[in-house]
Order: sequence, then C-alpha cells, then structure tokens
Amino acid sequence: MPFIEESDLLELHKDIDKAQIINERLLDQIKFKNKELKSSKIQRNILAGITGLFLIGTLAITSFTAGLSSSSNFDQPSNLLVSIDSLDMIKARIDNLKTQNEELSLVNEFYLAKKFLEKEKIYSVQVKSFVENNVTLASEALTNTMFVKTNPFYSYSLGNFETLQEAQLFRKQLVDLGFQDAFVASYKDGKRIQIEDPY
Repeated sequence: MPFIEESDLLELHKDIDKAQIINERLLDQIKFKNKELKSSKIQRNILAGITGLFLIGTLAITSFTAGLSSSSNFDQPSNLLVSIDSLDMIKARIDNLKTQNEELSLVNEFYLAKKFLEKEKIYSVQVKSFVENNVTLASEALTNTMFVKTNPFYSYSLGNFETLQEAQLFRKQLVDLGFQDAFVASYKDGKRIQIEDPY
C-alpha cells in the first residue's frame, strides 16, 4: 500500500470539503432554480388557465350574442320595413304640413292686407260699376281688388296704393289698355271716401 503523508491527507480532506461545499451550493442553486421554474410554471399555468377561461367566455358570449342576433334578424327586416314605411309617411306628412303652412301664410297675408286696407286711407282705380252684386268678378283671395257697395251700385276697383300718384299712374296704364271710364277713388275702412283727381 502506498504511503500518504499527513499533509497530503489534510490537503485531500480540504479539497473534499471544498468540493462538498461547492456541491451543496450547486444543489442549493439547483433547488432555487427548480423552485423558480415551478413557480413560473404555476404562473404560466394560471395565466394559461385564465386566458383559456377568458377565450371560452368570449366565445360563449359571442355565440350567445350571434344566436340572439340571428334569431332577432328574423324580426328585424319587418321592423326595418315598418321604419322605412314610417319614414315615408313622416316625409309625406311634413310635405303636407309645409304646403298647409304656405297656404296659411298666404291667408294670413291676405287678412293682414285687408286689415291694413280697412284702417288706412288707400287709393284704388275703379274700372266698373254694377247694379247687382257680381261675385264672379271679385275674389276674396285677390288682395289688389276691391268690390265695394256704393249706393245704389257695386264698384269694382283694381290696385291698392298708398299714394295718389301711384294710383294715377296705374289709372293711366288702364286707360291705355282700353278702360276709358277708369277713375281714382280713395277708401278708408272699406268705404269709398271720394273720387280723386285723375291726373
């Protein structure tokens, strides 16, 4: 058997002790790394589980919503048709209301003009007189015509002018057209006041 000196044996024991310490450190590091791997694996599994549950939930909600929308799609076209029909009806009603508004506006202007004629002194050109009330010549819708009772006649006048000069100019145009007997008269409150100078 070979002879080992005590100093070599001591060195050998020191080397073995160092190796054991290194071994223990490495084992501790391996254990630590294993714990880290296990915790990261658990975290990954938990995250994968949560992600999976989220995806399953999303798919379930999507399929449920798609089922509802597909079942409600059977009702939706008729609702859409009703809505389009309703829109057409509403548009027609709006157009009708616009027309009525325009007509009422014209009637309002007519009554405002009539009120103005009745309150202010105006001038008009009388073109004809009748013994009887000839309603066909006078229309309530025409604001520039007057059909006034002047005993014992009914007079038919054209134009409503604020100044005598405007009425005289209009009378001259009517005479040029062939109404030789036309004359200017002034009116207030719907009654003739006097016959004015034609020039």
